[in-house]
Amino acid sequence: MMTDTTSPRGLIGTLELIAEQAPDEGLSLGEFVDALGEQAFGVILFAMALPVCIPFLYGVPQVMALPMMAISAQMAMGRPEPWLPTGFKARQIDKAGLMRMARGGRKWFGWLEALARPRLTGLSGPTAERIVGAVFVLFCASILVPLPMTNSTPGIALVIASLGLLTRDGLLVVAGLVLGVLWITLLITLFSLFGAAAVDVFKDFIRSLV
Repeated sequence: MMTDTTSPRGLIGTLELIAEQAPDEGLSLGEFVDALGEQAFGVILFAMALPVCIPFLYGVPQVMALPMMAISAQMAMGRPEPWLPTGFKARQIDKAGLMRMARGGRKWFGWLEALARPRLTGLSGPTAERIVGAVFVLFCASILVPLPMTNSTPGIALVIASLGLLTRDGLLVVAGLVLGVLWITLLITLFSLFGAAAVDVFKDFIRSLV
């Protein structure tokens, strides 16, 4: 199965098509990346980050976090296209997870894809892409912090900035980076001030929100 992310369907439309056409057992991560039809960092990171930021979508974020970190590191090193180790490619995403990913992408980010357009294009060029990749590594690391709901904010930051890279929209790149950096700053501040007790402080804060 191969789709084209440059089609009028758009990237989220492509994800919907992949989910619809996936077999009942789902797809391996390698098959999912191949189905995207374009070996570009922005495309792959956008698609992988979607399930990380969608609330209450369990299992898939854990499949995606380390491969996203590996791809972000490659982007920072200036590789021409992403590469995934065999172990990462073999990770399985079930069909239900693919469907939830596509529906969540349409619900939460369809409007953003519609608004994206080329602007401040220097912020999405090759040099900027390497800097963004290095920052993305930090975002991916923060996703792995074992605190409740902590995947959503860096995931959203990755989605916004990746969409900016994909559409050459420098404004979205900046917006995603600012959001992610503010999140990491919050985590570092909490652990600096409260140490291990920061976990309980953060859990209490989350409970007060929900």
